[in-house]
Amino acid sequence: MAVIVALGAFLMTLAGGWTAQRVTDRRHLVLGLAGGLMLGVVGLDLLPEAMRAAGGGVFGVPLALLLFVAGFLVAHVAERLLAVRQSAHGAPDAADTGAEGRAPETGLAAAAAMVGHSLADGIALGAAFQVGGGMGVAVALAVVTHDFADGFNTYTLTRLYGNARRKALLMLFADAAAPVVGAASTLLFTLPEEPLGAYLGFFGGVLLYLAAAEILPEAHHDHPALSTLMCTVGGVAGIWLVVGLAD
Repeated sequence: MAVIVALGAFLMTLAGGWTAQRVTDRRHLVLGLAGGLMLGVVGLDLLPEAMRAAGGGVFGVPLALLLFVAGFLVAHVAERLLAVRQSAHGAPDAADTGAEGRAPETGLAAAAAMVGHSLADGIALGAAFQVGGGMGVAVALAVVTHDFADGFNTYTLTRLYGNARRKALLMLFADAAAPVVGAASTLLFTLPEEPLGAYLGFFGGVLLYLAAAEILPEAHHDHPALSTLMCTVGGVAGIWLVVGLAD
């Protein structure tokens, strides 16, 4: 059953990526929505789940929060190092890349993190069906619905950093296949909860950095319009609705 549901997540991820690439003439709206979806996923889905699952604390701070901050810092340091390396080797002109000098490797790394998150989604889906049918249905609703946002964000992140459309599509298909692989893998083992919670905390920090430091500033750079802001708010509200329905 978990694998069948994961196939639905596969289709939803592709639908999200298809939507992202079809609205290139409204790029600021796409980025505004992507930023809102990412913020909603982090604050309303990933971080609460990580806090619940990751277990105890370290020196008075919950482990999930420590890893959340670590993820944010790792994303920031990685982007700065890649940008410096690109500059040292002669960065391409912003007009040629359409990415304002951003390092394409950052976009690929961010998309790879989305693939890792989707793999964890599939594993969580399989684990939920191991617990029971009711838990499995609740997790299935959340996974299938927000995988649309995952596909949307995976394609958007890859292209935002100047990667070719072919690479963005490859990362999109990898992201779509990841939940199926994750769900199928749970037929072979029972997943411990704490490592999954720790991973979700770290990944939440990475996503928050990308949303706050890259996606949203870019969305409002050339088009500081109310419509862009409303797309961001709508993205957060959409994830809130998904989380509420899943509960």
